[in-house]
Amino acid sequence: MKLKSAFHLLAMLMTLTIGLQAATYKLETRYPIGGNEGWDYITVDSTARRLYVSHGTRVNVLDADTGKSVGVIEDTPGVHGIAVASSSKHGFTTNGKENKVSMFNTADLSLIRKIEVGKGPDGIYYEARTDRIFTNNHGSHDITAIDATNGEVVGTVAVGGDGEGIGIGKDGLVYVALEDKDELCAFDPKTLEVKRHIPLEGITAPTGLAIDEKNDRFFVAGHNKMALVLDGATGKKIASFPTGAGTDAAGWNEKDGLAFISNGEGTISVIYEKSANEFVALDPIHTQQSAKTMAFDTKTGRIFLPAATVVLTPAPDPTQKPKRSITEGTFAVLVVGKSE
Repeated sequence: MKLKSAFHLLAMLMTLTIGLQAATYKLETRYPIGGNEGWDYITVDSTARRLYVSHGTRVNVLDADTGKSVGVIEDTPGVHGIAVASSSKHGFTTNGKENKVSMFNTADLSLIRKIEVGKGPDGIYYEARTDRIFTNNHGSHDITAIDATNGEVVGTVAVGGDGEGIGIGKDGLVYVALEDKDELCAFDPKTLEVKRHIPLEGITAPTGLAIDEKNDRFFVAGHNKMALVLDGATGKKIASFPTGAGTDAAGWNEKDGLAFISNGEGTISVIYEKSANEFVALDPIHTQQSAKTMAFDTKTGRIFLPAATVVLTPAPDPTQKPKRSITEGTFAVLVVGKSE
């Protein structure tokens, strides 16, 4: 009995220690950008030390370590996401208002070409093993596949829904959260054939997806303020946790075994993976209202989140949504880090 009690006490202390470690994550600084246009995704190139921030009709490019402006990628109307193919030094943006992707040179940010894709391109992702770019097209409910080296469209994935969070599973398939279907869809990045559909019981409008490829564990969160942890092999639920409101993105910290879920209410939900079958919800990290999307830097362990002061003005017609305006000069990238 004494030995069991000692082990129990040790387990409690370990959990407490992890909780204290998570509590050391805090807002370190802000990288000011300015302007009053909207935004969506942010991407960090951990190797080249660059941040790509979607911003209305352009992409602001910053030094990831200092926040200094590196340049601007212009003429990206309705830009949502950015993906970088390091091997070919090419970058890609989804221009939602023109149903195109801008392919640019990451060295000097110059435009190489514009590529016709499906309707309403939103999120975008680079898959290194096939050297392909994948765009989530909300208007046509499919995914366009692009050769990252030459920019040619190589095919379309018929996922039949609006893709949001995306990642690679242990089986090599690309998994995407379908916001309008409340499910995960998996496809082969080489053949573009859909292989799996995983229903998400208890999740409404899934957006954030992070994958622990080593242990084959999926973290998926939706707009109903809930997150699931799934066994990637079976698709079965292992655990579920409450999150904040306005969830839109997620990230995985392999070193510390932490899943981060960014919420527009101004928090980051944190789930600690004690083992492949044991998970603990840690105290949330406080950020700022509107900080709904995020990028995790694998080199420094920092989290980057675009945010601004947003003012909601009620519409004259109460059945209509309030008018959303961004206060001039408040748009910035929040930098969340872990104190030693």
